[in-house]
Amino acid sequence: MKYLVMVADGMSDYPLEALDNRTPLESSKIPNMNFLAERGKVGIAYTIPKGMNPASDVANLSILGYDPSKYYSGRGPLEAANMGIELEDDDVAFRCNLITQDNGVLIDYSAGHITTKESTILMKEVGKKLGRKDIMFYPGVSYRHLMIVKGGRNFEINGKKVDLSKISYMPPHDAVGLKIKDNLPKGKGADILVDLMKRSKKILESIDVNRVRVDLKENPGNMIWLWGQGTRPTLPSFKEKYGLSGSIVSAVDLVNGIGRIIGLQVITVPGATGYYDTNYQGKADYAIESLKKRDFVFIHVEAPDEAGHNKDIRAKIAAIENFDRHIVGTALKHFKHKEEVRMMVLPDHATPISKGTHTTDPIPFVVYGAGIEPDSITVYSEKSAASSRLVINSGWQLMEKFTKEEQYLS
Repeated sequence: MKYLVMVADGMSDYPLEALDNRTPLESSKIPNMNFLAERGKVGIAYTIPKGMNPASDVANLSILGYDPSKYYSGRGPLEAANMGIELEDDDVAFRCNLITQDNGVLIDYSAGHITTKESTILMKEVGKKLGRKDIMFYPGVSYRHLMIVKGGRNFEINGKKVDLSKISYMPPHDAVGLKIKDNLPKGKGADILVDLMKRSKKILESIDVNRVRVDLKENPGNMIWLWGQGTRPTLPSFKEKYGLSGSIVSAVDLVNGIGRIIGLQVITVPGATGYYDTNYQGKADYAIESLKKRDFVFIHVEAPDEAGHNKDIRAKIAAIENFDRHIVGTALKHFKHKEEVRMMVLPDHATPISKGTHTTDPIPFVVYGAGIEPDSITVYSEKSAASSRLVINSGWQLMEKFTKEEQYLS
């Protein structure tokens, strides 16, 4: 049996007046997802455990079959794993965004989706000026970078030990348009993070490459934002847990980091960006190729989530349609008439246009393939899924039901 899981990050949404009270998903041309719905089963799943933040790392852990309330230890360590950074038990890894601020207000959580080439120059300068033997900066992809604090769980400040993993923070994508001073890290030891963030502003604004660009739609990376910290996680392998060898296809470090930690092969696709311009077709082709040698593949596309954060209706619909055409369509073209295949399509969480951030709403999923008896639902949408009697209250159990025939969804 071959298993394909296809995730359109943040695809789920709310009805919008601009779309005649339909969601972007309902307004999109998605013949391939509707094909799965007509010939498979549609349901809803709660991928965010009660009391946890609706972050992509939490949601994707759930989809991959790991209970976040048991295994989640923070976003930073997952990205560190993908970058090959070895953490000690006492280290704390922070996500470090390059952001745009203007007059003390956070304008853009991604610095205009800055290029990796430019952001690497900026982050190397930040590391040179702010780094030290126990605080290290690592350039990543686009606006997504890392800061590692050695011994951060017992970090000494003014002769006192503090646990930096316990600091509270505001994700930058939730603080757009807000005053920075009101949304800085808080808690014991937070002062050192705030100091680094404030000092980064002067450093970044002094770098030539960061001056005003010709394209005024792009915002300069003129400050770092520290958040999403955590410690080294311990997870059983996917093979051990589900008896399947597998691969993961994503342009997002945290998703690939989860994959590396649980023993999935991380596949790098040329042109995969984690944004609107990602190489959809390449992701699908590489994923299908990986199934020649493995049992399972997890394909993740970030674009719908980015459109949700940007409150861009047209971009979200375009991302959903590209996902349907190139990802789901390619999978169907290759596997439609093969008996030993199962497919699942779903978002990890909702990123409603009206809110511009993630929510804890249950997500719609559709499963199709071997051993799956069709239900009466014929279209894939938030509304059709909500009408289903198939409800998975603990989202992490969905993978077990998807991969274990004897326990499959009834």
